[in-house]
Amino acid sequence: MGKVFCSMSVSLDGYVEDPNGSIEFAAPDAEVHRAANEQARQAAAFLFGRRLYEMMEEYWTNAAHQDGLPEVEAEFAEVYMNTPRFVFSDTLTTVPEGVQLVRRKDAVAEVTRLKRETDGDLDLGGPELAASLLDLIDEFRLFVVPVAVGGGKPFFPVGQHLPLRLTEHRPFASGTVFLRYERR
Repeated sequence: MGKVFCSMSVSLDGYVEDPNGSIEFAAPDAEVHRAANEQARQAAAFLFGRRLYEMMEEYWTNAAHQDGLPEVEAEFAEVYMNTPRFVFSDTLTTVPEGVQLVRRKDAVAEVTRLKRETDGDLDLGGPELAASLLDLIDEFRLFVVPVAVGGGKPFFPVGQHLPLRLTEHRPFASGTVFLRYERR
């Protein structure tokens, strides 16, 4: 049986986007990127909300066909393109090969099925999708970036009480800290 983990970079004050909707503050250095690549390599599938999917798809499918990328980015682009991707959206009508479109009303059933039928981890990204599937998430993996952005889109849904247990932590030279929590 697979596990669902939600992993994103987050500001020290808990946001995945700043007040302007930017994620520039979270751009990883090579050391953090390598750790994220390792995590991505272990994923049996990526599960995205529409906004994160569109951003990832636009950047990484183009990057996969570029020469001269830094090695750490080329590595992630290859992993990204070779991992099954699911996008949960009611507005998209088509997706490219290698991507499966799932309607929001079917999200819980599809993720439940994937957990049951998959041996590996399912990497869920996007705070809105995570909030809608909160009860199915087994782990939260945060790359905490040493910057406070003062507002924006929070990593955790507001108003939710989630008892968690720290199972891993790893500091990086940049000041970013990786934290992994399981549900209690």
